[in-house]
Parts: sequence; structure tokens; C-alpha cells
Amino acid sequence: MMRQYELVERVQAYNPNADEQLLNKAYVYAMQKHGSQKRASGDPYFNHPLEVAAILTELKLDDASIAVALLHDTIEDTDATRTEIDNMFGAEIGAIVDGLTKIERLNLVSREEAQAENLRKLLLAISKDVRVLLVKLADRLHNMRTLHFMPTEKRARIAQETMDIYAPLAGRMGMQDMRNELEDISFRILQHDHYSAITARLSEMQTEYSETIASINDELMERLDAEGIVGRVKARVKSPFSIFTKIDRKSIALEQLSDMIGFRVIVETVEDCYRTVGVIHTKWKVVPGRFKDYISVPKHNDYRSIHTTIVGPGRQRAELQIRTEEMDRIAEYGIAAHALYKDGSSADMSRLEQESHAYGSLRTTIGHLTAGASSEDFLEYTKLELFQDQVFCFTPRGRLIALPRGASPIDFAYALHTDIGDTCVGAKINGAILPLVTQLRSGDEVEIIRDQNHLPPSNWIGIAATGKARAAIRRAVRQAAAQRAHALGEHVLGMMLEREGVLLDDEEGKTLAEGLGFPTKRDLLIAVGEGKLGAEPLAEELAEVKGLRKRRRKMEMPVANTADGWFALRATDQFKFRVPGGQRSGPRAKAALAQLDFHMQIEISNEGVVPGDRLVGIMQPDQPMQIYPIHSDALVPMHDSDVAWVDVRWDIGDSEQLYPVVITMESVNRPGSLAQISAAIAACDANINNLVMRMISPDFHHMIFEVEVRDLAQLTDVLATLKRSPGVSAAQRASVQEASMISTLEWEGASEMEKKA
Repeated sequence: MMRQYELVERVQAYNPNADEQLLNKAYVYAMQKHGSQKRASGDPYFNHPLEVAAILTELKLDDASIAVALLHDTIEDTDATRTEIDNMFGAEIGAIVDGLTKIERLNLVSREEAQAENLRKLLLAISKDVRVLLVKLADRLHNMRTLHFMPTEKRARIAQETMDIYAPLAGRMGMQDMRNELEDISFRILQHDHYSAITARLSEMQTEYSETIASINDELMERLDAEGIVGRVKARVKSPFSIFTKIDRKSIALEQLSDMIGFRVIVETVEDCYRTVGVIHTKWKVVPGRFKDYISVPKHNDYRSIHTTIVGPGRQRAELQIRTEEMDRIAEYGIAAHALYKDGSSADMSRLEQESHAYGSLRTTIGHLTAGASSEDFLEYTKLELFQDQVFCFTPRGRLIALPRGASPIDFAYALHTDIGDTCVGAKINGAILPLVTQLRSGDEVEIIRDQNHLPPSNWIGIAATGKARAAIRRAVRQAAAQRAHALGEHVLGMMLEREGVLLDDEEGKTLAEGLGFPTKRDLLIAVGEGKLGAEPLAEELAEVKGLRKRRRKMEMPVANTADGWFALRATDQFKFRVPGGQRSGPRAKAALAQLDFHMQIEISNEGVVPGDRLVGIMQPDQPMQIYPIHSDALVPMHDSDVAWVDVRWDIGDSEQLYPVVITMESVNRPGSLAQISAAIAACDANINNLVMRMISPDFHHMIFEVEVRDLAQLTDVLATLKRSPGVSAAQRASVQEASMISTLEWEGASEMEKKA
């Protein structure tokens, strides 16, 4: 155990003006409070806060942070109180210790809800004082270093929590060394076999390529000296978890990964950084597409450096990072590298926000995350927002927008403003109109196309990559659904009033709602529209309120069963249909709307609909209701016609049913192209039912496939994979006309051989 004087000496080594009295008092107080408590390892509990304090001295933090490290568990695990801490050490230290204390004795229904509420409290405390985060990360790091003493069943849960929340938080603050250690310990526990294989390979590589490493190191130094550039070079190997994520992202074997060796070139000035790039690029061949300038455009966590990858001796790839000493310090220690907390002074939040874009960005993110989200949404959105990998895109006016990797124009629109996201109907990326599901890349210029009458569809939630976008979409979807339900509820109540020949004033409407257990008339009408309240109890209560003779009418919900499936319309403007497991939805089925006392047939467009599609039903007199996906070309001529449009939604539960949908593409006419396309579809776990193809020129084939997919997400994956396939120039969902061709195999000009294909 570290002695009291040893801790003081460690702080005085970088801060000669350290408050020795404060440190001594915190040491003694914490040791007395923890008393005879033991850790899972059997060590005295007080050893843990001491080790946390030691980690913070390595970061050279101020006296208050070191005192908080000693005191951080006293309120939670001893009889110490916030008032006592405030009186002895001041309100500033008391507030930080309280921010690190978990919420206790809450009536929470699940571990996830408790985790979300504790995280919410922690983030709010971080937004007020970043030292809360620094102490918490040091606390988690020491806990992870001693995690092997914990029971087996707890290790995986704690490691996953660290991987999901605390490692990304460290990365968000630019504390890369701490993030790497947290990730590697978690990785070792969660996927031990993969960890062992990668570390064994790294050990082999260090031996195998020791001469190559030395050769590159020596040549770099010689070249720098020859150009008069003062600097130093240090070789490194990537962390096991970063190697694993790269293998997983690129779907390659460990043996195929060739750039696990890296070098950091540390020079004196920014000008020297760019001169060094010239020296390196004239000496070795450069791997195309691997040059990144994070000095000109820093990462959101203040990281600045130039990255390039070369092909060195023995054709071994090596990644080089070129930076100044200051950039290197920030890259390793992140926000802790700022001098703000190294002079023993109190925290200056405004100054820190100016010096650290990472902290200002985190406070903004916390503001979005903590703005009224439910516990489950909060936890999900926090995990989405905290991951560090980002792309940098621009508005047409040059505004820089940072988004997580995998973000689409939908995320870009919501990053600009919630109203822009809600009314987004399309996007121009680098001047070309592209689908909203297109993944953005760094440097893209994005222009959002808007329609003030548009509302975001619910399937956008699965496309959005940011928590802000998902929260806004869910909110808009809920509001739109409530508005539709309210309108339908008003219609149902209006029909009842018209039938009885009576009116309902505001006071009677309130009495009606309260009689049925709803706080307001609006809540009552929404419940009616959603089908949560049937027509019979509504009619009975209405009769009670208006003094009418009560009518007993049996209100049933008939459902038409067919060999192909069944559909049911409820008292809502949303058409719900279900498909039993193991059956395919046929072209026709009956439906009934009990409250309106009429029956209708249903016909589904032959182009195919899949779960996740926005659907619309077209009702015309004496005709079946036609069900179309909202993007169907067949709907265009109906926009100005006198037909009834009905919103339709899926309600299929957890069915594993597959749904046929028709896609069309153009492919280069060369041997093996059809096999490549079939393999691409199979790689997405989709099945091909039928195919029609036609040669449209000596170089191209036009193909129409009918494939079976589970939902819109899988279909989107199929189309994206096809677009990336060599030789495929276009791939999209088929029109109604093209879909009819595959069902009849009648295509004007197609030969018998083409039809068989």
C-alpha cells in the first residue's frame, strides 16, 4: 500500500505548490471511513482509492482531483455524508464526490434501467465538471485491472459495460492510452480465444519483423537528419482489440492483416510535419487511399496528426503517424493533457471549453441525451453517441458536420436541425441525388431536399446512426400516430353522436373521458383510434352522460381466414395485417371493420411488400382495397384522383416469414457475372425464387429477380451488396410493370432461352 508521504511526493513532483494539508486530510479521512473493509481480492478496501489517486498522478491532475480520488467511494460505501464532505473539504470537492456516487434506493424495474439512471446522473455531473469523468475513468481502470478477483458471472457484465460506455468515453475525451487498456482487458474477458490468438500473432510479428522495424526506424532518422528536421521515431504495435475490430470490419483473416506495425514520428513544428510527409513519400511507396490529414481537420476529440501507410522492406506495410510533441501528448492523455488542471488552480469551465473542443462537444451531446429520454432510449442513444469513429461532411455553405461512421443523410439532416430532419425527403451528395440510406464519407458535401408536408417514416429508426436522429424520429412517429388515432377517434364518436342526434359540449366531453378512466377527451379519442377502447363501452358511457336509453349492441371483430393468411382491420385508420408462421401472404384475403359494419377484399401489389415498407391502401367503390408500398410508381396517377387513401402498417410479431419482392439490375455481359450476382444475394441470406434476363446490348444484360427476404433491412442489404458487386451498374426495386413480367415470363423480344434463364 502506498504511504501517505509517497502520494504527496508524487503530486509535488509535477506541482511543487500542491496543497499538502488537503491531501493528508483526505488520505486520513478515507482510510478511517473504509476501516476494515476488504476488496474481493482480500486486500484492504482503502488500497483501491489509493490506486485511483496514483493513476491520476500519472495524468498530473490538480490537488482537488487527487483528493476526490481518495474520497470517491466514501458516500457510497461508508457512513460518510455529502454534508460532512462539504464541511471538511469544501463544496467543490463534495459536488464531484456526489457526482461519482451511484443512485440508491430507487424503484427501478430492471438492471438496465438502474444502469441508465446512474449513467444519466454521472453525465450530468461530467457536464458541470470534467474532473468527475477523469476520476471515474481512473476508478474503472483500476477495477478492470483487478477484475479477475470478481466472481465469473460478474466479469462479463462489467467488461461489456466498460466496452459499451467507459472505453468510448475515454476515447471521446482523447485519452487513447486509457481507452486501449480498458478495451483490451474487456476484450480478453469477453472473447478470450480471439484475444489469445491476436496477442500470440503480435508476439510472433515483433520477433519476425524486428529487423524490418529497426531498418525503417534507422532510415527515418537518417532522412530526417539529412533534411535538418529535429525529431524522434518510436515503433509500436496496434492494440489487440483495434486489430480485432479491423479484422471484423473488413471480414478478413488475421493472417491477411498486414499493417499491425506502426511508427510515430514526433517533430517540433507543424511545418516539420508536412516536410516529414514529403521525406517519407519520396523514400517509400505509399498505399493509395491511406493518407489522412487530421492536423488540417482535427477529430472531434482534439486528436491531431497526419497518417500515411507505406510499403517498407520485405513488402511489409507500416502505418506512420506524424505529429508534434504537443499533439502526441494530447493523443495519449486527451483532455488531461491540457495545462488547466496542472497548476493546482480551480476548474475554469469556460476556458476548458475554449481549449478543448472534445469537452465542449461532450457537454452538447449530454444536453441532447438527457433531454427527457426514457431510460431505455437514453442508454441506447448514449452508446450510439459516444463511439469515436467519425466522418466529416460539409453543407453547401461549408459548415463542417461530424457524424459517426455509418451515418446517412438522415443523420446529417437531424444534426443540422430537428425540423430539417423531419421534413427531409432526399439528399444531394456531391451534387448527385442519392438514396437517403447512402452511407456518408469524409469530405462529402451534402445538401438536404425538404418537403414541409413530410413526416419521417418509422423505418428510419433502423437507418439512423445517431441517438439524436433516432430520438427525433421516434418522437415524430409517436406524434403522427397519436394525431391519426385522434382523428379516427373523433370520427367514431361523431358517428355515434350523429346516430343519436345529439351534441357533446366541452364539459360533457370531459365527463365522458373521466368516466372511462382518461384524463382528457383527447386521451379518450386517441385510445378509441388506437383500438384500446372498444365502441361498446364508449356507446354505453355516452348514453350515461347524455341520458340516452342504453343500447346493448354486440360489437365483434370478425377476421377472415384464408389458406394464405389473414388480415384484420381495427377501429383505426391504420390497417393491421398478420401472417401466421409458415404461410405466405396471398394476393387476396378478406378483412372486416366491425365498427363501420362493412367487409372488403384485399389485393397486394405484385411488386411485393416487405416488413418495414410504408404501406398505403387505395379504396375505390365496389373494388378490393389495393395495398401498395409508398414508393410504388402505381400510386402516381392516383394522386389527383378521387380515391380514399388509408395508412397501412405491419403487425407480424416475431414471425420468421419470408416475403417475395422483385428487384431489377443491369450487369456486364461476361462469364461468371450471373454466378457473382447469385453469390452476392446468397451472402445476404436471401433466396432467389425466379429470374428473367435479357441482353440489352452486346455488353450488358438486364435482369429481373424475385427474391425472398425477411424485412426491409435485409432487402436494403441485398441492394447495397449488389451495387458493390463488380460488373453491376444498377440495382433497385422493380416497378409494377417489371414485376408483372417476372410473374408471367412475358417480355417482348425475350427469347425462349432468355426466359428459361
